[in-house]
Amino acid sequence: MSVTEIINKHQRERQFSFEVLPPLKGTGTDRLFADIDRLAELEPAFINITTHHSEYVYRELPGGQFERLRVRRRPGTIAIAAAIQQRYHIPVQPHVICSGATVEDIEYELIDLQFLGIHDLLLLRGDKAKEDSRFMPTPGGHAHTTELIRQVQRFNEGFFADGTPIKNPGRPFDFGVACYPEKHEEAPNLERDMQYLKEKQDLGAQYAVTQLFFDNQKYFDFVEQARQMGITMPIIPGLKPMAKLTQLTVVPKTFHCDIPEPLAREIVKCKTDEDARQLGIEWTTEQCRELYAHGVSNIHFYTVSAVDSVVEVTRRLL
Repeated sequence: MSVTEIINKHQRERQFSFEVLPPLKGTGTDRLFADIDRLAELEPAFINITTHHSEYVYRELPGGQFERLRVRRRPGTIAIAAAIQQRYHIPVQPHVICSGATVEDIEYELIDLQFLGIHDLLLLRGDKAKEDSRFMPTPGGHAHTTELIRQVQRFNEGFFADGTPIKNPGRPFDFGVACYPEKHEEAPNLERDMQYLKEKQDLGAQYAVTQLFFDNQKYFDFVEQARQMGITMPIIPGLKPMAKLTQLTVVPKTFHCDIPEPLAREIVKCKTDEDARQLGIEWTTEQCRELYAHGVSNIHFYTVSAVDSVVEVTRRLL
């Protein structure tokens, strides 16, 4: 069953999904699979796997000069997706992104995924490079998610990017996209951001997963406005428990989301990271309960640096 079918078939049943991060190059997968062992016990509807393409780093040479190198710190998204699917028999959804990839790179990813029997994708533009002031598409790549969607849909129709027919087209890919209840950082306003989301739906996106948020009202308002604009696909809320004191300032800057004043007041009372972690568990649990009360059944958790907290939240809700 595809992720789209799971979402649509079980809209009245409570279910969870999780996002995991491939390990840094050279560190091995033991920690990752230990985390997934724990998450698998919660019977997730699906697991998605982030991807990170190459980025520039600078290496000092003898004589004080620097060499600019392009490296990929977290390879293995497709391989990990295949391993999770084979080992746990849980539907997987690797990210496919524009950032750092050419059209040809993406095409090879699609071919590999099809060979592996992986047919669910989350299509994203990806983050800008750290050294850039704005997103710069890779030469020969895509600047927007909509362009990526068009490539995937063309592949689904049985054609490579250059127009060559695929002799033996396989099963088409299903895919979702991201959305932003507090608007994407580069969008001029929320209404324009919603127009982009509507365009993604019109091109074939079957559901959307939100960026993390801590204020449920912003999610409710976002969904209501989306429906008024003709966005009918499921919009799955994405949550992540606060886990450290430093996240009071780091999270809003990194993920471009607000910390509600009631939560901020409680965080500043915390003396230790463990105090903050417990507060994060309590807050996210209540977020989930309120979402359930408003008819939401699918909740997606971002688990990076928060696996213990996510497990505790979901166990309280089961």
